[in-house]
Amino acid sequence: MDLSFDSGKIIYLDNAATTFPKPREVLQQALDAYAHFGVNPGRSGYDLCMVAGELVFETRKVLATFLGGTKPERLVFAANATDALNLAIQGLLQSGDHAITTTVEHNSVIRPLNHLKRDRGVELDYVPFEAGGIVDPDEIARRFKPNTKVVVVNHGSNVIGTIQPVAEIGRRCRERGIVLVVDAAQTAGVIPINVEAMCIDVLCFTGHKSLLGPTGTGGLYVREGVEVRHTRFGGTGVHSAYPYHLEEYPYRLEAGTGNVLGIAGLYFAQQYLAKRGLKEIYAHEMELFARLQEGLEHIEGVTLHGTTSLERRLPVLSFTISGRDPADVGSLLDVDYNIAARTGLHCAPLIHQQLGTGERGTVRFSVGPMNERAHVDAAVEAVKEIAAEVQAGA
Repeated sequence: MDLSFDSGKIIYLDNAATTFPKPREVLQQALDAYAHFGVNPGRSGYDLCMVAGELVFETRKVLATFLGGTKPERLVFAANATDALNLAIQGLLQSGDHAITTTVEHNSVIRPLNHLKRDRGVELDYVPFEAGGIVDPDEIARRFKPNTKVVVVNHGSNVIGTIQPVAEIGRRCRERGIVLVVDAAQTAGVIPINVEAMCIDVLCFTGHKSLLGPTGTGGLYVREGVEVRHTRFGGTGVHSAYPYHLEEYPYRLEAGTGNVLGIAGLYFAQQYLAKRGLKEIYAHEMELFARLQEGLEHIEGVTLHGTTSLERRLPVLSFTISGRDPADVGSLLDVDYNIAARTGLHCAPLIHQQLGTGERGTVRFSVGPMNERAHVDAAVEAVKEIAAEVQAGA
């Protein structure tokens, strides 16, 4: 494999897929930590093992605090948000239960729920979003039934960037004793989250997007009093003679050796985020995003899908060019302009069905913390040229 590819030439606008590049200092600190004590944590009592275990615990603690949690042991590590959502959804629902979700969801939610509906007889309702891409909390509440066990909501859309009113949904769920599971894949690390204040029972997150950690990291925070059933079993390094998987958190939902290198990356990424400041990062991204959106919406032949409001919004937008397949536009951006964008349905087919883009999807630009004004201006100019070629050939 050729590892000499120069990524520095690429204008990267696919941060909703993963933030790139990662802060170099975070990568170096994680690698240094792993080189010094990258052993199996919690399995033995020698010094290296104890230091590795301390790193894992400290990362639980800082992430739990970052997300507004109060119990570090309730912060469970997983491979990514999809893994965390599967742990939560499959560990909370069983035959005869009713679940509610929305048409804004990613396949990380849609597919586990559909499998439970098909394979275990779980009842399932999808609530559509309204104008502006927002789901009405009252519409979710109207779907409550005596057997409603779980509501699963995407906090921030990876297609149109809208931020859902999670706290309002959470209050309605809490009043009825219904568990609220929130998919924070797009929001953790870019806007403040407080699981206690927002009445979130289970928060699922990924580490490789706005948390600026490596791929293969993520997890879930489970509120005290909410119990997620085991769905996988194995070693934890604790009470090895006990014949069943442990009941207590975090071991309850963790099986086998964790991703120590990735967890180290999350720990040092938390330091980076604290130093740079969440508010400042979001302001930087949204300033660039506003410039990007304004430039695109004035190009003839370009249609922006979803709201153009900058309120309750992530720096993510989807667009199409009349007369051009989104996949072709993505290829042109890559080959002719060195711009990385995402095309297609973005693993969220229901939102595209509601937007009317369900057949071929859209082109998606998503701004990240490492982007600059020149990147945005280059993207606008590239789209303008591609759209002009269509108009000239019409």
